[in-house]
Amino acid sequence: MASSLEKTPGTEDEASNKTLERCLEVLRNAKNDNEQFAALLLVTKVVRAGETDAETRRRIFDAIGFSFLNRLLITKESPSGCPNQIFRALGLTLFACFSTNPEMVTHPQMLNKIPIFNEIVSSFVESGADITTFTSMIDDSYQCLQALSACPEGQRHLVSQGTVSALCLAYLNQCHGCEKALWLLVHLLNAMENVCWNTCKPDLLKVCNMLSEQFAAEEGHRKFELCHIMQHFIPTTSLLKENPTFNTCLKNCYTALFNILSSKLTISQRDPALKLAGLLLSVYGSDWILAVNAETGSKFLSLIVNLACVEVRICLEDPSLEATWSKPDVITSCYSIIEFGMMVCVLGDKIHLTEAGSRQLVKIMVEAFAAIIGYFKQVKEEQLRDPFLFASVRVFGAWMAEETFALKQEICDVLPFLIHCAQVLFECPDRSDNMDSAMKGLSSTDGSEAKTCSKDALRFLLPGFCHLSAEDAPRKILISHGFHVLLLRYFTQQWEVFNSCQNASLLPDDSEMNLRTACGIFLNLVVTEPALIRHEECFSSLLNLIMDSLQLLLCTPHRLILAANFTTLGLMMSRTLADTPVLQGNSVSWKFFTEAIRFLSKAHETQKEMSNQGTLIVLTESYQEIWDQISELWLLGMQAFGSCIPLLPWLSQSIIESDWLNNIFDLLTQTSPRTVDFDIIAAFQSILSELAKNNKSCKDFMLLKNGVEKAKLYGMSTLEQVLSED
Repeated sequence: MASSLEKTPGTEDEASNKTLERCLEVLRNAKNDNEQFAALLLVTKVVRAGETDAETRRRIFDAIGFSFLNRLLITKESPSGCPNQIFRALGLTLFACFSTNPEMVTHPQMLNKIPIFNEIVSSFVESGADITTFTSMIDDSYQCLQALSACPEGQRHLVSQGTVSALCLAYLNQCHGCEKALWLLVHLLNAMENVCWNTCKPDLLKVCNMLSEQFAAEEGHRKFELCHIMQHFIPTTSLLKENPTFNTCLKNCYTALFNILSSKLTISQRDPALKLAGLLLSVYGSDWILAVNAETGSKFLSLIVNLACVEVRICLEDPSLEATWSKPDVITSCYSIIEFGMMVCVLGDKIHLTEAGSRQLVKIMVEAFAAIIGYFKQVKEEQLRDPFLFASVRVFGAWMAEETFALKQEICDVLPFLIHCAQVLFECPDRSDNMDSAMKGLSSTDGSEAKTCSKDALRFLLPGFCHLSAEDAPRKILISHGFHVLLLRYFTQQWEVFNSCQNASLLPDDSEMNLRTACGIFLNLVVTEPALIRHEECFSSLLNLIMDSLQLLLCTPHRLILAANFTTLGLMMSRTLADTPVLQGNSVSWKFFTEAIRFLSKAHETQKEMSNQGTLIVLTESYQEIWDQISELWLLGMQAFGSCIPLLPWLSQSIIESDWLNNIFDLLTQTSPRTVDFDIIAAFQSILSELAKNNKSCKDFMLLKNGVEKAKLYGMSTLEQVLSED
């Protein structure tokens, strides 16, 4: 028989439940505030927040009602003999209890208390206040804020109702619970970075600067904790780069990182430093390092690139590849550093990097990219949508775009894998949506860019593939694996994106840059693989798209570079596909060549030379600023146009109607041969000689314009010969 002192199972819980029920009954039937307050005191003694389930807390919440709770929160006076603000403290304790219920966190009565929570966490202890009561109020307020920050709706209300500024003030003043304020800020910045910075920039800058000062000054374990925290307080936008306060913050980060990375470190100490360095370099470049001391700064840049390359090798040469899932964010940060290292090698003298130092960096980077290639060879089909793989493809694409000699055979070996990976992501974007949140964690960019990037591996591979398509061995691999078919589908999609999002921006967007690079690859194929162009149906589709689109580009002056690409690619393909139905003088082809004439003919004009009253052929205003980017395309386009004249009988008539022939002779008549570049003369001759050969009306017109004399004067021997023939 059990002792009379022992309790049967459940007896204690049953007694507690009975007491709670009596308290709830009192609360529901209380006739005045004093009775409610007495019942609340009984409730707080019977149960604590951590010992009640969600249903019980909800019953307490319903029994109390909001009216009485709200009066508790606004009442600062206390009964004689009670601690100051005892009523308010009790109200906050109850709200903290209720905040542990997920469905109650976003209740309107909880949301409208946010200003009170903000006020309390950012307050100093009042003179004569009871410390225990006051700190309890702050702790309860933080519990409510933390509960609100755990859901998207709560986050939005916190940011819109001034919690970020309140938390900044709490940390700047080192109020009670300031570390909680700091980690809450980290959480909100991680969830809503752009909104936080847009609405609370001055306050966040002050906290960021204070943290950076602590980061630079600390010598103990706190330094490494701050290294992690600073990653969240560095805004991933360079809009703040010119802010003097933020420049100070960047210099403090340099001082701290220099001290950390120049020391012997454990892995747990090194990893946050590499992550912070990768973020700073990818967003803010090297100015924050070189501004302190250029020579020391260049050594530090070399150091962090070396460390990043070593880290990549250690992680990716591990047969188990454990690091790719245990710390992908660290390796991705190393990728950012390595990508910056490529730029460092290109700049060379501009950042005080010696030739020997540059060679050493290239050597260590080659070893890192060899490790990445080794990793590619181990990737399985089910891993193709892994965000870390995408980050690896991205940095590898940057390497291929810059380095065309090292690891050439190794790159050829993984080309089929890269094509397949890009194709999988392009063809199944809906299945890659789950990469978005993971990409944000791995990316140094904001969430919107990460979302775009997570579906577009080709965007980063195209520049490197453009180089490779000019070389025989890799080009054969690209063709044999159907890359040209994939590229046309991608080109079509990017044109749709570009065409639907055109705005007044003078800067090219991603889709335009992708289209330009794709044009470069297609041009390489047209020049080197004419048989492929003739036999693959996809190229007729490409030519149709280009011919149908050129007019739109030429109507937009700041899209002239893309228009140059479309014009030249279309003309080069027309030369190869002249006998196909798409070029048999229909309205689409006629319109395209009319627009091509417009592009080619509008490049030059005459201008009086003030010094000797002579006349020069000069670039027209719209072509001047971009000529270094389109001059080769213009010259190639002129040559291709000339080649099309004998292949397309109807083309000469189009030229006559455009008055281009007359314009060329006007240019040659008004200027002196010594003032005209040889390339321009050769370009004009390619057009004029073919017109004279293939169209009697054009030849007669040239003869009337003293074409033979002009040809002799400008050294156009081919044109002179054609015009002299009977």
